[in-house]
Amino acid sequence: MTMPDHFYTLSHDQENAVRAANWRLGAFVLLLFVISALGTIRRDISNQGFDEVAHVSYVAYLQHSGDTWPEFAKMPMLDPSSFRFTSEVNYLNHPSPYYLLLARLGPVLEGHPEALIFHRLLNVALDTIGLAALMAIGLAAGLPRSTFCAYIVPIACIPLLTLLAGSVSNDNPAFAGGAIATLGAYQLLFSGSRAWLLAALGGVVVASWAKFTGLLLAGGLVGGVLLWLLWRGRLPSRWIAPIAVAALLACAPYFALIAQYGSPTPMTVGELAKVTKEAAQFGWDRAEHLGPFAYVSHFILEFAVEWMPPWKPRDTYFYALVIPIMSALCAYAGTLVAIRRVVSGKAASLDVLIVAGALAFAGTLVIHVIFSYRLHVDYGWLSSAYPRYYLPLAALFPLAGLPLLDEARSQSVRAILFVLLIAGPVVFRLLLEPLVYRG
Repeated sequence: MTMPDHFYTLSHDQENAVRAANWRLGAFVLLLFVISALGTIRRDISNQGFDEVAHVSYVAYLQHSGDTWPEFAKMPMLDPSSFRFTSEVNYLNHPSPYYLLLARLGPVLEGHPEALIFHRLLNVALDTIGLAALMAIGLAAGLPRSTFCAYIVPIACIPLLTLLAGSVSNDNPAFAGGAIATLGAYQLLFSGSRAWLLAALGGVVVASWAKFTGLLLAGGLVGGVLLWLLWRGRLPSRWIAPIAVAALLACAPYFALIAQYGSPTPMTVGELAKVTKEAAQFGWDRAEHLGPFAYVSHFILEFAVEWMPPWKPRDTYFYALVIPIMSALCAYAGTLVAIRRVVSGKAASLDVLIVAGALAFAGTLVIHVIFSYRLHVDYGWLSSAYPRYYLPLAALFPLAGLPLLDEARSQSVRAILFVLLIAGPVVFRLLLEPLVYRG
């Protein structure tokens, strides 16, 4: 048995009032997100980050060729002005399901820059679904209003999430799939319902078909939850078949990539050209290569810095990094609290979810660092630490801060934590706005 999933004991009437207030707040935040995301969809693609030209080119290539699976060496880039194919080879190496979906649902992109709006709208829809799923966790958990704010505000204030939503990027289906998997995993822990098992597994498949980190993060989270259920004797044998089918479906694109290229994330012709060109441009290929420990330090610093817009000046706002760093420290401390509860057998569903997510995050981060270090050793490459790769577990950090709030007995300590968890992300987002929308 698990402990009650809200952190404070409320009467029935109080709980109903809190749920109603949280529903209104959640709906308001979601509406603000949609309005903000829609406000970005008319931006010039040449001024966008997130490799959007490459993602749009992938979709246009599938539309032009009629293929369902790409030959990466033959996949050209579009010119961002004319939307005509160039001789430059695309550097993406992701599975095709997301791009195939856009190719079939959206208008033809080749030669039609105006068609980009529809494709961006589809991505806004994906991120809206993802954000709604994450909010549903807080609503289902019956969190008090202040705690609910401490959960949803940091998610809604993720730097550049609205701009990413208004862009064509496989980070969007990875975010949506990861959010559905997280919601399904929580509800599965709480209710033990087979329907929520299927929802969690479906979210894993969606995130996995978007990108490899989606498989590692969403799959790792749900896998950790399933292992906990097995440990507690709550995993019926009849669930083994759908779990196995979902695992095969999630891994299928990467089996195909391994069979075709020898790796689930192959070094394509276009990626090799991009890496060598940019390494030479920045002088990385001529600089002395970092040792393993020095590279890990560089990676962590770069990971923090890349939370800021990478294509805009940020020196003036560098001091603002203290806000996400403090939030990360709160999440780390809250994770330790959740681990203690799991080990002691006193864990609520949210605690189990936090620990499973933390293990998935840590495992993926180790693989990410190792892969990135190989690029550095081979080519001098120094730019691989992108936090947006971890959006499938976007709920982890705000969720992990909640057990820390629960442990705080002093009102002054709780007030400080609420400022860090609620006001901090808002201030950080406001500091970013001049960078994102300047010019």
